Amino acid sequence: MTVVDAHHHVWDLSVRDQDWITGPELRPLRRNFTVADLAPEARAAGVERTVLVQTVTVAEETPEFLALASAHELIAGVVGWTDLTRPDVADELARLRELPGGPYLKGIRHQVQGEPDPEWLLRADVRRGLTAVADAGLVHDLVVLPHQLPACVKAAADHPDLTFVLDHLGKPPIASGEREPWETAVRSFAALSNTVCKLSGMVTEADLASWTVDDLRPYADVVLDAFGPGRLMFGSDWPVCTLAATYGQVLDAAGELTGALSDAERTRLFAGTAAQVYGL
Repeated sequence: MTVVDAHHHVWDLSVRDQDWITGPELRPLRRNFTVADLAPEARAAGVERTVLVQTVTVAEETPEFLALASAHELIAGVVGWTDLTRPDVADELARLRELPGGPYLKGIRHQVQGEPDPEWLLRADVRRGLTAVADAGLVHDLVVLPHQLPACVKAAADHPDLTFVLDHLGKPPIASGEREPWETAVRSFAALSNTVCKLSGMVTEADLASWTVDDLRPYADVVLDAFGPGRLMFGSDWPVCTLAATYGQVLDAAGELTGALSDAERTRLFAGTAAQVYGL
C-alpha cells in the first residue's frame, strides 16, 4: 500500500535552537534530525511521500523548509509558519510562494497550543490572517489542546472556504484515559465539512514507556467515526514519536487501529486524503 506521511519534522540545532525541547522527558530530542535520518526509515515502512511541518515560530524556517523540499524527492509538501497577525500577511504568503521551492508550500501552522488565550484563533487580526491563507489556496493546520477546540470549531465555521487540518487528534489525554470534554469538542469540529484530522501524535499523548494499541483505540475510534476515513490522514510525527516508538511501530499501530476498514478506505486514509488536501 502506498503511504503518505502527512506530518513530520526536521531540525538542525547548529542552525537554530528548538526552544520547546526542555526538561528530561524531551532530552532525547535534543539532537539533529535530518531528512537523511528519516528517509531510510520512511522508505523501509513503504512511505513514498511526506509533508514537512514547521516546528518554531521563526520566519526563516519556512524558506529553509521550502528549499529542503526542492532538494529531496521524499518531501512533497511543506506546512510552514508566518505571522498571521501581520497586516501584510497576504503579501508575505505570495512572497513565500515565489521563493525557491515555493510551490511546495501547502499550508500554514501556528503554535496555537502555546497561546494563553483559548480564543486566540478568534481575534480579529488572526481572522484576517486566516482569510489570507484561504485566499492563497493554502490550508491551515491546527496544533491545539483540548480546551482550545471550541475556538477551532468557531474559526472553521467562520471560514468555510478554508480547510482546517487538526493535528494529533487535538491532543486528547490518552495517558489518563479520559475522553471528555475532548470527544464532544472534536465531534463538533468534525461536523463541519471543511475539517480534516491527522491520525498522528497519539503515542506521545499516551504513557511513553508502556502504551499499547488498546490504549489508543478509543480515541482513534472517535475520529474514525466522527470524520470518517475520507477525512483522516496518517502522520508519523517523527521524530517526536521516537520518545515512545520507532517509525515502524507508529505505522504498525495505525495499521492495527484501521484494520476494520476496507482496502479503499485504508488507501484513502494512508495516502489519498493527504494528497488531496495538500495538493501533492
